[in-house]
Amino acid sequence: MELDQNNIRKIRGLIVFAILILIGLYRFDIVIGSVSFILHILLPLFLGCAIAFILSVPMDRIQKMLFTKPLLSAKGKKKQRLEKMAHPVSLILAIIFVLALLFIVTALVLPQLATTATDLARSLPERIPNLEAKLENFFSANPEALSYLSTIEIDWQKLATGIADFFKSGIGNILDSTFVVAKGILSAFTSFFIGFVFACYILLQKETLGRQIRKLLFAFLPQKYAQKTIEICALTHKIFASFLAGQCLEAVILGSMFFVAMSIMRLPYALLIGVFIAFTALIPIFGAFIGLLLGTFLILTVSPAQALIFVILFFILQQVEGNLIYPNVVGGSVGLPSIWVLAAVTIGGSLFGIIGMLIFIPIVSVLYTLLRETTNHRLKEKKLKVE
Repeated sequence: MELDQNNIRKIRGLIVFAILILIGLYRFDIVIGSVSFILHILLPLFLGCAIAFILSVPMDRIQKMLFTKPLLSAKGKKKQRLEKMAHPVSLILAIIFVLALLFIVTALVLPQLATTATDLARSLPERIPNLEAKLENFFSANPEALSYLSTIEIDWQKLATGIADFFKSGIGNILDSTFVVAKGILSAFTSFFIGFVFACYILLQKETLGRQIRKLLFAFLPQKYAQKTIEICALTHKIFASFLAGQCLEAVILGSMFFVAMSIMRLPYALLIGVFIAFTALIPIFGAFIGLLLGTFLILTVSPAQALIFVILFFILQQVEGNLIYPNVVGGSVGLPSIWVLAAVTIGGSLFGIIGMLIFIPIVSVLYTLLRETTNHRLKEKKLKVE
């Protein structure tokens, strides 16, 4: 290799990069601490990007519905006025839509939840003996279960003494924890407010930001790689937006299925459990199981037999949802076959929990699409046709 000016510059860059890697490995704790500190500072900005992405889905739909046809037919100053109005009006309507949706759900759930909590608080002490009697009758065919139930005893005096000791010894810790929680809530509210304002700026100036990013890419990268990066970013945005819309649609379908089925079978708390399952169903595949615990507990206070019916109904609807609705609605919206949807949820949940479940499906869909395009392109170059 000739040691010209270009090669010397490359060798110098490799040496500097190797030294930085060695320093980073030697003082890995400082590197991790620095990265954590930087991420903590940038958290409101990341939150703003996430809020902007969520709001962009209804905002784009509203903008297409209200402004696409008028912009195509308008000319001159009228077109300029419509272009200026499109983003602010669409953003305001998108925010109103999201807030209205949250208000409607809250108005449906909170009153019934408060009523349920009040009824449970009043009637639970009276229902416990009746519940025990019903359970004994229900499991009368199983003497082992009856013998186990008869051994369950609650020492109320010991429980009351323990609670009193806790308040005597732990009141200081409770106050300290209260201050910590209040500080955390204030910090979270501040971060959310900054992120929301940042999201509004992103959505109002997304064309300008997109143009600036494209200029940076073409200025510092070869044209081929800059163009490929833009194509991958556009594909990623499209797939993530489709996944968000499909996930919300799937949650609505599942919650409606539970509400209708429970209403037909005259099970209690149909609306409350249906809405709760719809919310938890936003967690892919496994989220609805959280609703199983709440629903079983609530119905169990009314009737053990109805609770058992609810559990059976849950697993039937869960099988329908997991094997038919979810892979087709969500998998179809991101262009990912059903088997890879299940694989992405399993791997993402194992690595990063609930967040991993949410983001791994669109990530795997992007990788699947890129791999499919690359494979087809290579086969075309080799003039091979594989069935």
